[in-house]
Amino acid sequence: MSDKEPLFSSRNLKLLRDPMGANNPITVQVLGICSALAVTVKLKPSIVMALSVIAVTAFSNVIISLIRNYIPPRIRIIVQLTVIAAMVILVDQILKAFAYDVSKQLSVFVGLIITNCIIMGRLEAFAMGNRPWPSFLDGIGNGAGYGVILIIVAFFRELLGSGTVYGYPIVEKLGIENFGYVNNGLMILPPMALITVGIIIWIQRGRNEELIDVS
Repeated sequence: MSDKEPLFSSRNLKLLRDPMGANNPITVQVLGICSALAVTVKLKPSIVMALSVIAVTAFSNVIISLIRNYIPPRIRIIVQLTVIAAMVILVDQILKAFAYDVSKQLSVFVGLIITNCIIMGRLEAFAMGNRPWPSFLDGIGNGAGYGVILIIVAFFRELLGSGTVYGYPIVEKLGIENFGYVNNGLMILPPMALITVGIIIWIQRGRNEELIDVS
C-alpha cells in the first residue's frame, strides 16, 4: 500500500468484502469448521464467539504486522501463537467480566480460538507481508466472514431445534405449535451443524461457478 493510498481504497475495501463471500474462510477455504459445530446451538453464544474471533484476528494481525520485520523466521510461528494467546486471554477476561453467563456457555471454546486455523492463516499469509492498516482490515474481513456463517447456522439451529431466536420463543408466540409443529431435536446435535454448513456451501457454490473452478 502506498503512503498516499486512501484508507478505504478499493483495494482495502476488497479485503473486507472478499471474506464475506467469494473467499469466505468457512464455506470456501473450509477452515474453522470445528467451532461452527460446537457453539452454534444458540444464537447468543455464536454472536459472542464471532465478535471474539473478529477482535482476536484483527488485533493479532496488526501486532504481527508492526513487528514482522523484527521476527526471526525460525521462530515466527511461536511468536504468532504467543500474540494470539495473549489476545485470547484478554478477550476471555473481558467476557468473564462483562458477559459471564455467555462465557460459561462458550466454556473452553474461547480458549480454543488460539488454535483456530483462520487466525494463524491470516497472520502467516497476510500480516507477515503487509502494513498494519490493510492487516487490520484483513482481520476484520476474515473474522466477519467466519462470524456470518456462525450466526446463520446458529439462527436455523436454534429456531428449528428449540423454537426460539436469541432466546425469544418465536414458535410459541406465532402459535405454530397449534398446527402440529414439533421442535426438531436433531438440529441441536453437532451433525446438523455440519449439514447446515454443507447446505450453505452448496448454495454458495451453486450461485458462483468460479468457486467450483477454484475447488
